[in-house]
Formats: sequence, structure tokens, C-alpha cells
Amino acid sequence: MTIQLQIDPKSGGPFYRQIIDQVKGAIVTGSIDPGDRLPTVRQLAVDLSVNPNTVSRAYTELELTGLVETQMGSGTFVGQQQVEGDQIERRRLLEQLCQDFLSRASNHGFTLDDVVKTLEQRRRR
Repeated sequence: MTIQLQIDPKSGGPFYRQIIDQVKGAIVTGSIDPGDRLPTVRQLAVDLSVNPNTVSRAYTELELTGLVETQMGSGTFVGQQQVEGDQIERRRLLEQLCQDFLSRASNHGFTLDDVVKTLEQRRRR
């Protein structure tokens, strides 16, 4: 299974943290399963147009938490450790997503009131 990661330079969040959050999210939602191979550091760096050290840092942190395992010569794989989205982590992720969204909306000239009105309208549908 492949994972599609994206970097948002306008989010204000460090790129390595965005990679970590997306990999964790994919594990929690079951988009990727234990044993699935992640892209190589070099390939992901090219795909995301970031420095390979950025990807390496993200993979290292994921490995330290037991979420991924690196096998020399074979690659990096999703570990067997079960991941549960605890409330603090989920809240932090939601806040980051909201910040990213509001930043992008602001770049297009939308105000917070515009966003809230639209969200309320969508909720009523």
C-alpha cells in the first residue's frame, strides 16, 4: 500500500512534523498497515521537494516511538505497534489542521467569519 504525503509550506509547521503527523494519521485510520513499506528517504525527499535530512529526522522520530522499523538495505516499514489516537494528540492535530486551513483561507482573502458561516451552512445540510 502506498501513502501520499504532502507538505504545506504555508502552514507554519515544521516539515518533519508534518510528515510525522501524516504517517501517524495514516496508521491510526488504517490507511497503512503494519508491515507496509514507506517510501525511501531519498524518494520521499524528492516527492515532497524537501531536504533528505528532513525526511530522515521524521523517520527517526517515528522509529524512536516504535511506529516504524528500519531494516538496513530493505527500507522503512510500519511497525507492529498499535497506535491509538489519544485525545491530546488528536486535539493537537485538529488545531494544526485548523491553523493550516485558516492560513490558506486567509491567503485567498477569506475572513474567519466567512469560514465560520460556510461551516455552519455545511453542517445544516
